[in-house]
Amino acid sequence: MGIEPGERGVGLSGGALPDGGAPDAGRAVVPCDSGSCSSQAAGSCRATPGAVPDPTPSSWLANPRSTREVLDAFGLFAKHRLGQNFLVSDGVIARILELAELGPDDVVFEVGPGIGTLTVALLRQAGAVVSVEADRALEPVLAQTCERDSERFALVMGDALRVDAEGLSSAVAALGLAGIDPEPRLLVSNLPYQVAATVILRTLEHMPRVRREVVMVQAEVADRIAATPGGRDYGAYTAKLGLYAQVTGRFEVGPGNFMPPPHVQSAVVRIDRRPCLGPDGTPLSPEHVAACAGVIDAAFAQRRKTIRNSMGASGFDRERLDAAFSATGTAPTTRAERLATADFVRLAEALGW
Repeated sequence: MGIEPGERGVGLSGGALPDGGAPDAGRAVVPCDSGSCSSQAAGSCRATPGAVPDPTPSSWLANPRSTREVLDAFGLFAKHRLGQNFLVSDGVIARILELAELGPDDVVFEVGPGIGTLTVALLRQAGAVVSVEADRALEPVLAQTCERDSERFALVMGDALRVDAEGLSSAVAALGLAGIDPEPRLLVSNLPYQVAATVILRTLEHMPRVRREVVMVQAEVADRIAATPGGRDYGAYTAKLGLYAQVTGRFEVGPGNFMPPPHVQSAVVRIDRRPCLGPDGTPLSPEHVAACAGVIDAAFAQRRKTIRNSMGASGFDRERLDAAFSATGTAPTTRAERLATADFVRLAEALGW
């Protein structure tokens, strides 16, 4: 997350990291303090009592001392009122990497690298990392924290909601890496919370070659992502996400893993792309997926109304709706939150896409 120039201290252009930003093998690894951890990849974020700390942490920045050193070197500080919290747990970083399952040829897309805490860990395992950062004050910081692997690191300054696969691929191609397809295959990020939900869905919609997302978000956003029909957190967002992917892992991250501790709970979610199938079992075309998304939006447009009334108010012909409900066995008096993504796909087909 972003940081701002301090009122007193070294100017951005004059910042220099202690020891050139090299990791200190003696720094302790801070374990996840959440107390709960669940995913398809079994394991806990807690360190084993009495275990010897790993002398080679996943991220040399993921501890309070190194984070303070970087902030002090560049005259920067975090502000609670701007939602600025820095991840200082290497145990959490390690679990993120475990869920991501990176390969040496993978290109990773990262949003909101901050000072590079997760970025430096990604660079150790991936073929290349392309990060998008909106705060230009962080450009010189990242140039130093990621200096060790700078030949495989592309930084795009701008709004993550405006970048596309072509722009990201161009940034990676400019690195001139032999044998690396420059188009991103994974989104792995500690996402800025205010844009997290949008980035997750937008990436799946507009970057079809991204096969997996491993993202840290507010726990309430993770609940929406993983919700099931009929649940309190299930809505249009969850149903549309199901057109592209499914949740395959999650673990909780407590406030103590950040500096300063936020006032919210966080979670890391793994989302794997899977083809959305039509009623005949064949993958849907992009046009059909878009039609399904339109049906979902209309069904949830007036959540307290029945699906017939909500879709009718959104412009769907009521006679066609009644025929589609009959053909799919959908009760017109039901509410949208009772229907799974597959139900909306069948309804969209019955409506003629």
